[in-house]
Amino acid sequence: MDPLSIGLLAAGIFAALATASWAALKGWQGWLELKRFELTHGAADHNLPPATGRIEIADLRERVRKLEAIAAGIDL
Repeated sequence: MDPLSIGLLAAGIFAALATASWAALKGWQGWLELKRFELTHGAADHNLPPATGRIEIADLRERVRKLEAIAAGIDL
């Protein structure tokens, strides 16, 4: 390989690395901005009704009951 090919290959790799780093940085900044917005506007979980947690727990208990029945060989 001649030095020109090596230089072009290195420049291409550097350009690809710079582009990927820039994209990752923009994504990180966007995520941080979203979290800042959620913290300042209180939009984290305040829109959910209070019963949602109880419904999720009941759903998980039902799933566990079904899995235990399957493990025990009981047909539901």
